Amino acid sequence: MKKYLVLFLILSLFSISCSSDDDTPEDDPIQVLEEETRLNVSYGQHPRQVYDLYLPEGRTNEKTKVIVLVHGGGWTSGDKSDMSQFVTFLRENHPNYAIANINYVLADFGVPAFPNQFLDLGRVISQLTTQQNDLQIQPQFGLIGTSAGAHISLMYDYVYDTNSQIKFVADIVGPTDFTDPFYANDPNFPLALQLLTDASAYPAGTDLAVALSPALQVSPSSAPTILFYGNQDPIVPLTNGQSLATALNEESITHSFTVYEGGHGDDWSPEDLVDLQQKLEDFILTHLPIE
Repeated sequence: MKKYLVLFLILSLFSISCSSDDDTPEDDPIQVLEEETRLNVSYGQHPRQVYDLYLPEGRTNEKTKVIVLVHGGGWTSGDKSDMSQFVTFLRENHPNYAIANINYVLADFGVPAFPNQFLDLGRVISQLTTQQNDLQIQPQFGLIGTSAGAHISLMYDYVYDTNSQIKFVADIVGPTDFTDPFYANDPNFPLALQLLTDASAYPAGTDLAVALSPALQVSPSSAPTILFYGNQDPIVPLTNGQSLATALNEESITHSFTVYEGGHGDDWSPEDLVDLQQKLEDFILTHLPIE
């Protein structure tokens, strides 16, 4: 009897072992996500609250970081299509990053820019963060802004990015200091600033020229910042770039400051534009690396 019992146990174990081997599924092949473009993704109810999202091939939420583009236009005009050259440049030279090219609600009579446009950028960051698993992105961001878009980007990082998700800001001819004599001595500027601002969003007695100046909001938590300015800019004076560079230096924030011959960027030489691209590439790889 004992012999038969041992034989039964051996056969049973053999049967279980074979069954287990037979039932083990083959390892599923790793699925590589394809490149995807999503145009006019909504992040709010206003028609302007949309962005174009470019998702790279092979993205994962462990390594695929996001570069956000913010157009200029004096806070009252402009469109994400104005940043199309940056989209092309990034997709060709940094194909492993996701890109969000955003619109925001433009200022108009009764529709102030500040702080609404900073908050719109925040809504994009928040939505992308919430959807990180579905999109397969890592919610770490770099901001590239031109003119008013640079001002919005700087203000968002220096004031609103409480979770330190922004890893660098690229400031291309952005206004940074509204206390600069260039603005302060313009008799029309105080009214313009008043019309652009929802004063009720700020404490009574706030000096709006100070509160809305990125150079005066730099802190130890500010992200590394790369600056590009023209030495003959009739819209944003070179002194604004200098003021921001000084503030960043005082807080020991990593930064780069380049001055080109010319105005507001539209007349910079082809050689200068190539130089800008190369410096921007290095800054992206240093401060928003794909690991």
